[in-house]
Amino acid sequence: MKRLIFALLIILIVGGISSAKVDLVTLPSRDTVQLTIYNSADMTLARESRALTLKKGKNSLQFSWVNTLIDPTSLEMLPRAYADKIDIAELTYPPRVRNLGLWNIESGISGKVPVEITYLTSGLSWRAFYMGTLTKDEKTMRLAGYVRVTNNSGEDYENAQTRLIVGKVHILDQIADLARRQYPYGRPGEVRPISDELRGFRAAPRNEKEQMRKAVAFAGVPLKPKEIRKEGLSEYFLYTIEGTETIPNGWSKRLISFNVKDIPVVNLYKYEEKRYGQSVVRFLSFKNDKEHKLGDTPIPGGMLKVYRGVDNERHLGYIGQSGFKYVPVDEDVELNLGPVADIVVEPKLMDFKTGSYRFDRKGNIAGWDEIRRFTIEVRNTRSIPAKVEIRRNFGTQYWMLQKGGQFDDFEKIDIDSVKFTVKLKPNSVKKFEYTLTTYHGVREEDMVKASRRS
Repeated sequence: MKRLIFALLIILIVGGISSAKVDLVTLPSRDTVQLTIYNSADMTLARESRALTLKKGKNSLQFSWVNTLIDPTSLEMLPRAYADKIDIAELTYPPRVRNLGLWNIESGISGKVPVEITYLTSGLSWRAFYMGTLTKDEKTMRLAGYVRVTNNSGEDYENAQTRLIVGKVHILDQIADLARRQYPYGRPGEVRPISDELRGFRAAPRNEKEQMRKAVAFAGVPLKPKEIRKEGLSEYFLYTIEGTETIPNGWSKRLISFNVKDIPVVNLYKYEEKRYGQSVVRFLSFKNDKEHKLGDTPIPGGMLKVYRGVDNERHLGYIGQSGFKYVPVDEDVELNLGPVADIVVEPKLMDFKTGSYRFDRKGNIAGWDEIRRFTIEVRNTRSIPAKVEIRRNFGTQYWMLQKGGQFDDFEKIDIDSVKFTVKLKPNSVKKFEYTLTTYHGVREEDMVKASRRS
């Protein structure tokens, strides 16, 4: 870690340390580094392995985090060997010195000792995005997932293993705010013991403490990933990016997370004036399960851009894009790819009349029926089949429908709407019609009574 450096002037800064009795230890370069980046909070757990050269007796190691967003209250160092002979006594913060800490180490051996240094930092973030490539018949799709990691932490990370956490973590302080405090703990010279709960967090209710402790422990130990089936649970899911990457400060790196071929997909076109106006909107759906060659892990939310192969030379045509939220295992993904021009739906009102008048005792109209006759023409100008859903909203729950023509299915979807399903062959046209009768005034009561009798 280039900015966590050893200073040769440590004796001048920290009084009371005799150069004859205390050996000053340089901080060697990292052997490995692992970054566990959360997506629900500006927080990253860094785990570094280094080999310290110690001499028997008292040793001191100076740590500086200047120009970084490291939370100094979260710093921890543990020996990875000779644990019974190494005592990392304390991390102290010299008075009137900013961005500097001193580790006091009592060693029972002389030589190299591997240690692990962990801390929380801010400024690292990640987001997922995806590329889908449909086959010519649009029945299957290749899905490639990527993660873009951005490093604004103030620190360069070389050959880092990157792990990503999906899930919510509850923290009462922002890591960046802790990193910018003038002194880690209150006034200069004030020394407080660092409990587990205070390493990166302030005091919290017991249930929140337990969640935070589990979060840090889970991120720091390579456990078997949990399977999360429901969004919103107080759980975490861990993604590990294969291999290592160097992520300099101020840079973003694109890392590939998976690449799956031949995922079965469903293309569906929807027409609903109430929601989409006069446009036909295309939807693409698939399921995150084994049958669709997925289902091993939840899929983090992100943006998916969809293309289609147009020839044998692997040229692509852009179809559209859609964002989606976190997708648990065994749940569906439906992507709104936006309006299209190659599927056309044209509804026309062909006739309108009123009738079945009811009058009150004074001769005023108390109820009546309105009868409308519609025709709907659906055109598929594409070279592949298309399935179209057409929703019609009536604005009242008192209605009756008579239908006829070329449509494949019809169903009532709520009290004032119906859905027609039309399947079209390539470059084909279908037309159907329906007569809608709506009941008004006291005629609504007549309709209710008639429906009860039937």
